[in-house]
Amino acid sequence: MVRHVILWQLKEELSQQEKEQVKAGIKEGLEALQGKIPGLLEIHVHADGLSSSNADVMLDSLFENEEALKGYAVHPEHVKVADGAVRPYTKVRMCLDYPA
Repeated sequence: MVRHVILWQLKEELSQQEKEQVKAGIKEGLEALQGKIPGLLEIHVHADGLSSSNADVMLDSLFENEEALKGYAVHPEHVKVADGAVRPYTKVRMCLDYPA
């Protein structure tokens, strides 16, 4: 199995209200991929970090193997969410993939 973890910082020009809307959209969009992408075992989005955090949103997902992760990256349902709900609003993206 492979764990895929992403941390995002949202763009600074977003108001607090916009940030909350974006976080909700990211969570809704990504978590809705459960059951739609082969090899995706778990997907969770956390957007309620403590004030000590320096990231706004975290994706924590689990895949059957590295091939399933590669398939997820280009799957049309994932690309739709990434292009519509994530990329336009984020300024920093950090990723860690590791064997689980």
